Amino acid sequence: MIHEMKISLPFYKISYAVFFVVILSLVRGVTYSDEIGIALEAPMAILAASFCADTYTQEITGKRSEIQRLYPMKKRIYSIYRRIVIQEIFLLFVAVSGYGLFYIFQNPRIAGIEQNSSGNEICQFLVYFAAITVTLAFWGLLSNLLSCLFRNMWVGIGGCLMLCLITNSSIGDKYFGAWNLFSYTFRNMENGSDFSWIYGKIICIWIGIMTVAALPQIIEKRG
Repeated sequence: MIHEMKISLPFYKISYAVFFVVILSLVRGVTYSDEIGIALEAPMAILAASFCADTYTQEITGKRSEIQRLYPMKKRIYSIYRRIVIQEIFLLFVAVSGYGLFYIFQNPRIAGIEQNSSGNEICQFLVYFAAITVTLAFWGLLSNLLSCLFRNMWVGIGGCLMLCLITNSSIGDKYFGAWNLFSYTFRNMENGSDFSWIYGKIICIWIGIMTVAALPQIIEKRG
């Protein structure tokens, strides 16, 4: 596991991920605390796509793929899964830290201040935590799958970026609605009891499951 961590989390990756979220929390303005999740979801999706794109292709660029082919297929696949999990846990830590940094740097106002406002803030964070977990997993898995399929990390990043630009837009919101991949971003914030945006996250989960199921076949065929 330590070996996988060294490969999955080199210093340059940790550095640009931390730098990215610190700069974002400084320059992306928010007025109310319930806007923090909106400010973070799409940028964190792009970060996850770029962060996880080389999960396997680094074996090719590092000229270790020939050695990996000597390993049993199960060992190769489990190694990739472990690296993805390690990277996703780190990205989740960055996303949670970013949420706190918005409070530190911008001190946003609490929307609808009531007696139980602290409880509402906790619930709001827990909803963000659940949504961002799905978002990070989806974009990280998709980026890695495309990279493995085309044996090129830039194809993985570029494909995810194009999909992100389409879905994280007014057009995406108009045509996909609650089924949008960024349904959390476009949710109705004025109605806290409206959880129809969960449909979009269910789509992400199902695509993520299919991505995990398809990865062994792609690795076996593409090498």
